[in-house]
Amino acid sequence: MRYVKRELELQIRKAVRGFPAVVLTGPRRAGKTWLLRRLFPKASYFLLEDPDLVARLRADPQGFLDVVKTPAILDEMQHVPEVFAYVRTRIDRGPRRAGQWLLTGSQEAPLMGGVSESMAGRAAVLQLYPLSARETPKVTLLRGGYPEAVARPAGARLWFASYVQTYLERDVRAVTAVKDLATFRRFLALLATRHGQVLNKTDLAAPLGVSVPTITQWLGVLETTAQILIVPPFYENLGKRLIKSPKVYLADSGLACHLLGIDSAAELAKSPFAGALFEGLIASEIVKAQVNAGGRRELYFFRDEQGLEVDFVIPGRGSSLALVECKATRTVTPAMAAPLHRLGEAVKRTRPKGTAVDMFLVHEPPKVESRTQAVAPGVRALTWRCFIEEL
Repeated sequence: MRYVKRELELQIRKAVRGFPAVVLTGPRRAGKTWLLRRLFPKASYFLLEDPDLVARLRADPQGFLDVVKTPAILDEMQHVPEVFAYVRTRIDRGPRRAGQWLLTGSQEAPLMGGVSESMAGRAAVLQLYPLSARETPKVTLLRGGYPEAVARPAGARLWFASYVQTYLERDVRAVTAVKDLATFRRFLALLATRHGQVLNKTDLAAPLGVSVPTITQWLGVLETTAQILIVPPFYENLGKRLIKSPKVYLADSGLACHLLGIDSAAELAKSPFAGALFEGLIASEIVKAQVNAGGRRELYFFRDEQGLEVDFVIPGRGSSLALVECKATRTVTPAMAAPLHRLGEAVKRTRPKGTAVDMFLVHEPPKVESRTQAVAPGVRALTWRCFIEEL
């Protein structure tokens, strides 16, 4: 695959001009190492998965760092998080020079512990997700955005199978003591069938014969390693009884399809999970756009006990909101926009006069593609790629 410019590049370049260290986190194989080595080709590079290198570093961290020429990339820092303290000492004892330490890690929980304790105020922390549809048109619902699956779609099935195995054997066990990997694999497959649903931990625990606290722990592992998105409900005083549990999505649609046994476009088109997978793709693309722009991850859904439901609520500047309804269909109708109108009117009654409430109906492109279809006053019906471009 040709070089793909990552949207996070701008934020990384800003960070290296303002901080002595930059910490780049994200799921394994999202492209962290490739991106830093491309942006900083003259930086010295050390992979902290090399057993000999890790042994040297742990035996004599000061001696190791003494011979490191900066700027330096220390890759996979989660294996030796104690090194953060030594890097901090070097930052503090000398002239404060920006962009000297470029650190990566695949697991946010242990990595962030080291950052918060040792690097507060000294490091910019950024997160790199897999490729987005804004970055390359090769990102699809079936294959997702992991660079290797995107580059070689014919081998995606084998790649995802290997990825799951590697993730289970390395990342999961590094974050927490999962004793029964076979049950955890079943948990992943079961979770995929709940993709896009309101999270019910008891519903997940019962078929597996494990406790709810175990499910809570496993979900925490997946969330901290950026494998799932937990989307909380949008709560505002609208005079309605609201659902208070979050929704859960696999963060990458390609991985979700793999776990569901969907290997072709024909299988995807016939799958009962097609709608949920499409919704999850849009959720992931929204989050990627927010994070790549240097913003906070702000994504909610709305559902009340009377049956009103809107897939996503996105806060904007001031008190503005965007309401998004996702439909895995090539044809949109006015009836599909009704929930958007109902929630939009309720929101406007509770917010300052003149508050902007943008409403989007996001759908699959028709065979004869048009950018937008007429659907209802105040609602923009956009193909999903057009919608992503406007984020």
